[in-house]
Amino acid sequence: MRLCRFDTDRVGVLRGDRVVDVTSVLDSIPATRWPFDPGDLLIANFGRLKHLIDQEMLTGEPRHLADCALKSPVANPSKILGALNNYHEPADDADYPVSTLDRDGLFLKASTSLAGPSDGIELAWPGRQHDHEVELAVVIGSWCRNVSRERAMDHVVGYTVALDMTMKGSEERGLRKSLDAHTVLGPWLITRDEIADPGNLGLWLQVNRQPRQRGNTRNLLNDVPRLIEYVSSFFTLYPGDILLTGTPPGAGPVAPGDIIDAGIVGVGSMRVEVR
Repeated sequence: MRLCRFDTDRVGVLRGDRVVDVTSVLDSIPATRWPFDPGDLLIANFGRLKHLIDQEMLTGEPRHLADCALKSPVANPSKILGALNNYHEPADDADYPVSTLDRDGLFLKASTSLAGPSDGIELAWPGRQHDHEVELAVVIGSWCRNVSRERAMDHVVGYTVALDMTMKGSEERGLRKSLDAHTVLGPWLITRDEIADPGNLGLWLQVNRQPRQRGNTRNLLNDVPRLIEYVSSFFTLYPGDILLTGTPPGAGPVAPGDIIDAGIVGVGSMRVEVR
């Protein structure tokens, strides 16, 4: 299933080149009151809503995908986490790089950096260099803490394409990566059952139709189960939390007016304007 959020927080499911509006299923999410539990309510309740979504797909109003303003498919993550230096190039096999995960860990991005393809990327500091990084984003589907590698994938609801934007500078990494619209997710969330092997997915990115990045998740130094095992040993993961798995070689600068096309084979692709 390809689940998207569009226009004024409508929820849709992709069927061919159409988006079927299934927003009515949100009425079945149990009522909550302050203080709210951490995480995304739609993701947290996806298991119980799935059969309602399947039914609504038969009767919901379809719209052309091109007519929908796509937002981030996850609305309320409690946190966004990113992996550092997590790729090697196939040519590097003779001198295989060593993972820095146990030394450097992962970094955190502000949840307010989240945006969708239709929001675009704002360069709020135009005098500074802002680099693009295409990544596979893993979306956590259920609460977990100290989860083993063997059980890690049980807590994944699905995947999406991510642009992890980085402003260059001397400030702490998390600050420079947390500007508004510097974590772009889209075009939709594809559920875990649709992806046979997240460890063998091709990634690509173009700027103004010029190739910049190309890679494959089989070249991850730390795969998805290992990243979940590692980060859940430090703190609790909640439904909707986003794990950025790292970017292949080729990250580079963008400027206002640039158009970024980025995608992951089998997941989807998105076009994002830089302003």
